[in-house]
Amino acid sequence: MRSLVAAAMLALAAAQPAWALGERPFVTFEAGKDAVVLARSGQAARILVDPNEFKGVRRAAADLQADIERVSGIRPALLASAGAVAKGSDVVIVGTLGQSALIDRLARENKIDAKAVRGKWEGYLVQTVRNPLPGVARALVVAGSDRRGTIFGLYTVSEQIGVSPWNWWADVAPAKHDVLAVAAGTRVADAPVVRYRGIFLNDEAPALSGWAKEKFGGFNHKFYGKLFELILRMRGNYLWPAMWGNAFYDDDPENGPLADEMGIVMGTSHHEPLMRAHAEWKKYGKGPWDYSRNEQVLREFWQQGLDRAKDYDKVITLGMRGDGDEPMSEESNVALLQRIVADQRAMIAKTTGKPLPQVPQVWALYKEVQEYYEKGMRVPDDVTLLWCDDNWGNIRRLPTAEERKRSGGAGIYYHFDYVGGPRSYKWINVTPLPKVWEQMHLAWRLGADRLWVVNVGDLKPMEVPTEFFLTYAWNPAAWPASRLPEYLKLWATREFGGAQSPDLAAEIADIVETYARYNGRRRPEQLEPGTYSATNYRESERIVADWRDLAARVERVKAKLAPAQKDAFFQLVEHPVRASGTLGELYATVQANRLHAQQGRADTNDLAARARDVFAQDAAISREYHAINGGKWNHMMAQTHIGYTSWRDPATNIMPEVREIALPAAPALGVAVEGSDAAWPAAKDLRLPAFEPFDKANRYIEVFDRGAAPVAWTARAEQPWIVLGESSGTTDKSKRITVDVRWDQVPAGATSGRVLVTGPDGQRAAVDVPLRHADQRGTKVAGFVETGGTVAIEAEHYSRALAPAGREWLRVPGLGRTLSGMTTLPVDAPALAPADGMRLEYDVYLFEPGKVNVQATLAPTLKFRPGAGFRYAVSIDDEAPRIVDVHADASLQHWEKIVTDGVAQFTTAHEVKAPGRHTLKFWALDPGLVLQRVVIDAGGLKPSYLGPQESPRVGSVSTN
Repeated sequence: MRSLVAAAMLALAAAQPAWALGERPFVTFEAGKDAVVLARSGQAARILVDPNEFKGVRRAAADLQADIERVSGIRPALLASAGAVAKGSDVVIVGTLGQSALIDRLARENKIDAKAVRGKWEGYLVQTVRNPLPGVARALVVAGSDRRGTIFGLYTVSEQIGVSPWNWWADVAPAKHDVLAVAAGTRVADAPVVRYRGIFLNDEAPALSGWAKEKFGGFNHKFYGKLFELILRMRGNYLWPAMWGNAFYDDDPENGPLADEMGIVMGTSHHEPLMRAHAEWKKYGKGPWDYSRNEQVLREFWQQGLDRAKDYDKVITLGMRGDGDEPMSEESNVALLQRIVADQRAMIAKTTGKPLPQVPQVWALYKEVQEYYEKGMRVPDDVTLLWCDDNWGNIRRLPTAEERKRSGGAGIYYHFDYVGGPRSYKWINVTPLPKVWEQMHLAWRLGADRLWVVNVGDLKPMEVPTEFFLTYAWNPAAWPASRLPEYLKLWATREFGGAQSPDLAAEIADIVETYARYNGRRRPEQLEPGTYSATNYRESERIVADWRDLAARVERVKAKLAPAQKDAFFQLVEHPVRASGTLGELYATVQANRLHAQQGRADTNDLAARARDVFAQDAAISREYHAINGGKWNHMMAQTHIGYTSWRDPATNIMPEVREIALPAAPALGVAVEGSDAAWPAAKDLRLPAFEPFDKANRYIEVFDRGAAPVAWTARAEQPWIVLGESSGTTDKSKRITVDVRWDQVPAGATSGRVLVTGPDGQRAAVDVPLRHADQRGTKVAGFVETGGTVAIEAEHYSRALAPAGREWLRVPGLGRTLSGMTTLPVDAPALAPADGMRLEYDVYLFEPGKVNVQATLAPTLKFRPGAGFRYAVSIDDEAPRIVDVHADASLQHWEKIVTDGVAQFTTAHEVKAPGRHTLKFWALDPGLVLQRVVIDAGGLKPSYLGPQESPRVGSVSTN
């Protein structure tokens, strides 16, 4: 029966079309009239490749051959032919313009639209052709403007038939189809926007390095062959290879030739000049890594790197940092670095024999090197300036209008992984796609589009953001912010089908988006007991509940998948949810344990035991990852992530400290209330957070035992309008009693009530039940209504969005710790004044006049443009706007806080002259800022990480 269910699931999945993400599907699973049939009824189209074709193209054609067999069960013939072919079934003709005689002939005869790609960088054409050869009625032609263009066209066809780029690297099983066809009249031509699109394997120990050593013997050509194929399938073309004690060319002499054969452009990282790994200096270098004292040895060292890679496709890194990716010494200066670059370029010109503008070179403006640039250091215009983020996904600088005129262009070095301060993050995916989109959209629009490379750490488990980064680099215009939710739906459809339920792909997409957003709130390595408040806004328990809900959704989806899909689902969806949620629950449990120990609760020791169990679960989840698919991914989750005390990762995961207490034998009553860490009997005055007529939330009292024997208790409200969830019971742990108010029974003038909790010895705890604004329950309010002394508003829930001509507001879904972000377009527009009117307006209702503070939560945007800091302004009603420079504080402490928190928060002071309706205005003065939420603090804002939940909204909707 189980096998029948699995077969039915696979059959349903087979009915679902699959295609390259964001592209128009051209492969169908029914053969329409005049369609080119790739596979049907035990036959497959022959694949023709010119024998003179590039080796990398022939290799990719063989991959298409294998992919068609994976999907249809039929292995096509792969023929080396420049023209003549036996009569018979449809064919796939593969070749590169200028390299394939058959492709060139079809172009001359105007049977293919060669002009759509000719002369383009990495352009490809996929087109159906009638009567391409004598005796052949139909062909699918895959042609490229160059070798990588042809390769990308082939892998695009593979993806369209349902083979994920991650079919090997994440065990994504393709759906089976009896028929594979391409509709008559198909013509798809494409080429990338960003020239070099790549990844950087970095910080690769212990996970990736341990895995590669076990499975391949190290970072050799067997390993890199798999990696190169993955990069090409994602239509990337560039790699900075693993370099933690590894040396790409030196570790295996076959690495370099294989990269060149497959079509990968090689580079070296930001601090490894002239195609030599720094590990080679440790192995072969003599003397100091100091050009002023050891110039000749360094020149010889670099020359060997240039000679070795002379004939390979590459981008050469220029410059020099200190030994081991450290800043150069204080004595080093701009003049020395300029001399180094000039000498390096002379070596490049002599070695290659080419004019320097024809040799791709890059200068990485990483950390202090950017400071050298800002102080006046320059390199020739043909060198690409590689601007960098701050290692935390926030771009430090982008080209000015003048810099955009440079012939070498500009690029971006970005991070999904980092080792360094304020704390390393290497373990798991923490990067929401909207964050990547927003920063790389800035890069694209401001002309940093020559080279994009992203530090992906161990590669796994960064599969989702890695592919998005490369997809967006291929064509940023194809992915406006409004399509971000669609991207993950398409990804989920490709990886897992979706026919089992119309909403399956959407559910998987939302799970992936949500877990990344949760992790993006604060990197898991930076979590600790107390990150989220245990007392205010029920924050800590809400975070745990959110992760548990996400894990439950994962289980429901998993139950609908076929067995062949579950390994991939575990890697791409289930593991990051369970692992991240378990870690969050560990810290929340330790937090509760410490609070309960402070309060003397009988369940303190149980919570300590529970924390130890959760700590063990974390290890068990990693072992589960290592065991899937017969241990294929052993070591891949070996990265430590618990027990950080500085930026450096601990040698092993360390159980957080828990507390245990000795209990008296006799029962003893304890009482605690929501919103406070104090507890009776140590604290005599207990007070619940105030009830308000426009806040429908209940409150709670916790009755707990302080002894080893169960305690009996009773609870009684002194006022009839107070409703208790329970009035008596016996507990040996803790019992939560909900408290609510019947507002229709609250008498006029009432300001408070009281609940009495009595224990077995007759001792009684009194809990105050305050009422706030009870006399205004009939007031006609509108907009976001003050409750708890605050008005909390998500940025996208504006009442009005106003913009001058040529400007617009843009909602970026998912860009925020709690919901989304609002930013402005165009990103290169000049600064505005408040009088220009670029603002969001929020209708609010405040019950009291007086002084208030407005806290604005923004994305941690850095000052990526020279000059003054970026500004916004806030006003209430018609008061003069308070202008805030978000970059006024340039201290290290401020930067560490905003990257740790994932947001930048600023506060302005205002005065409200009268109670009632008001308009809060947020003015965008400089482009590039992203508003996530605003909170009006009318005296009630309490300490927490995420802030109060959004306030109730009455009778107001967003308008433009």
